[in-house]
Amino acid sequence: MPDIDIDFFDRTLALDILEHHIAMRDQKGQPVKHNTGIYFQQIPYNPFNNIATIDYKAAEDRGYFKIDFLNVSMYEGVRDETHLKQLLDQDPVWNLLEHEEVVTQLFHIGDHYNILKKLKPSSIEELAAVLAIIRPAKRYLLDKGWNVIMEEVWERPLEDLYFFKRSHAIAYASAIVVQLNLICERLTLAD
Repeated sequence: MPDIDIDFFDRTLALDILEHHIAMRDQKGQPVKHNTGIYFQQIPYNPFNNIATIDYKAAEDRGYFKIDFLNVSMYEGVRDETHLKQLLDQDPVWNLLEHEEVVTQLFHIGDHYNILKKLKPSSIEELAAVLAIIRPAKRYLLDKGWNVIMEEVWERPLEDLYFFKRSHAIAYASAIVVQLNLICERLTLAD
């Protein structure tokens, strides 16, 4: 089944007006509210807390379709769709990823400065590969060169380890480019 993520500046604005049930995940034998997963189907759920009573993996096996509604605060500062497109189309200053004070501000990679400093990505595709490498299934690629990384990073792992699909990684890398360009835009306006 496809994996769908929808980004929001504030997901509660959408969830307040949409009838939904919250996904559940199994954490060491204990049911826990899924951080982002939502069902718009009539899945079995607890009426007191609106959380599904079956784990999201089991729910998928039964034909239920989970959609992840993600809060992505990086959209703060994006004025409109045209501005977003400009930020995305502009090549960022890639060397900024070699500065810890910049990296710590960035979506999804803020805690991975050492990996960014080592690999020095200089394109959305390379940044997407870095996003995959920070996941357990592809961590072994950290000490390989870009040729090996790009050859192996998008192969589905044989083990059941957490990994990033290329489509997710490209989308997240694009979001990081928007953030980098917003940081530069703010610095330019401050001068």
